[in-house]
Amino acid sequence: MTELDTDTLHATREAYDAIATTYAELFHDSLRDRPLERALLNAFAELVRTNGGGEVADLGCGPGHVTAHLRELGLNAFGVDASPVMVELAREASPGVRFEVGSMAALDIEDGALCGVLSRWSVIHTPPQDLPAVLAEIARVLAPGGHLLIEFAATDGPHNETQAYDHTVVTAYRWSPDRFAELLCDHGLAESARLVIEPKPTDKRQFQEVQLLACKA
Repeated sequence: MTELDTDTLHATREAYDAIATTYAELFHDSLRDRPLERALLNAFAELVRTNGGGEVADLGCGPGHVTAHLRELGLNAFGVDASPVMVELAREASPGVRFEVGSMAALDIEDGALCGVLSRWSVIHTPPQDLPAVLAEIARVLAPGGHLLIEFAATDGPHNETQAYDHTVVTAYRWSPDRFAELLCDHGLAESARLVIEPKPTDKRQFQEVQLLACKA
């Protein structure tokens, strides 16, 4: 297992265990009012199917609603989350889908076994010094030609590589999209598309949301 900040990992797991039921209730239909995100998920699914349609991991799957959506899009998707309570809720909500407890830094997945990885807001609690190890693990489990769709919040301007912010659950981090793309490239994951969503005036946090689509060489 890659050495990471284990205190942060444990704190994040315990925090999400504590709010898992509320989280599941709040976000079970979170894609409903997000047409751009649904469209990019559709594109991601088409790319994976075109590349052979093998297994896809939803890393940081939470209560599993997006994993279930990937299945509806025709993908052989399964979920992984660090929170055992989240995984139990996911199994209850989607009994026909596989969900596992695991760490993104030490996945119980063979090298090159996956055709796709989705990481939707699941790296935001990773301390900046630990992110390269997580991206290396994602690259390890992806097959050549495999696709990654990863989502996070952007920093205030390109000169801020990363910024911490007071997340509702536990400390989270924003990233410069360009710097994040460079880190992906360092691990053989070349950016192929980028979606930047501007915040609405009524949003609590005035951060840009970034989704990067990358392909493993």
